Amino acid sequence: MTVLAIFGPTASGKTAVAEKIATRIPAEIVSADSMQVYRGLPILTAQPERPTQLVAIWALDHDTSVVEYQRLAHQAIDEALAHDRTPVVAGGTGLYLRAALSDLAPPPPGDRQRWERLYDRLGPERAHELLADRDPVAAARVHANDRRRVVRALELAELGASLTPSRDTLWSSETRHSTLVFGLEVPREELERRIVARTDAMFAAGVEEEVRRALAGSVSHTARHALGLDEIARLPKDEATAAVVLRTRRYAAYQRKWMRKMPNLIRVEAARPPDEVADEILEVARARERLPAD
Repeated sequence: MTVLAIFGPTASGKTAVAEKIATRIPAEIVSADSMQVYRGLPILTAQPERPTQLVAIWALDHDTSVVEYQRLAHQAIDEALAHDRTPVVAGGTGLYLRAALSDLAPPPPGDRQRWERLYDRLGPERAHELLADRDPVAAARVHANDRRRVVRALELAELGASLTPSRDTLWSSETRHSTLVFGLEVPREELERRIVARTDAMFAAGVEEEVRRALAGSVSHTARHALGLDEIARLPKDEATAAVVLRTRRYAAYQRKWMRKMPNLIRVEAARPPDEVADEILEVARARERLPAD
């Protein structure tokens, strides 16, 4: 049996397409989204209504990692296959998608807490300067205020490794199971229209109150990266809306770059109803891998 993976920029319709596929064949949807793993922000992170593996599994104070996610994703995919269900891995976090589909080697362990204390003692700028001395390539790619990545880069540098290794093994074509990866293509103008509509719908659904409730408790460094969390917390509604739209557009452009790196990607035109996209994906999958009929 084949694993189906669906990637694309924010608002390209990944969740809707995955859900349509699951109405046509016995399937198990597995999220590959680094923020949907958290409980407490269903509106902000656009969590699906249909039961989906690896959605809302951790509290907001949990600092997660790709390694931790990968273990759970492998388990979910293997269990689906064992029960003759097609895993449909859908999400917009490229690293999580790749971790779910392959055996990414876990990073070497280090003394994370010591480097966190050093970062807090020195402050962002001096900690980043230290990183620039030890790993200038990594420092050029990490902002000083990105505490988690600066700390990780310092930790790796001490171990003789790097946050940016010289050989990119991330986007090899190797996967744990037979896998087809589909990329949803939406014209830029249509994608921007969808982003604006999605942002407006979030505010209409009460995302401001959701964010206030979330920030009243403890929120991990990882969870604070949720797109729009900071803007909604500190800006008036009109300014926050504009800021979220802008950040989402930039993130979508970043996701498009990830798509260009993915080997053997099957591109699907997605500026149409999700059931039509789902039908095309299943048609291609059956032709190539002999998936079960409806």
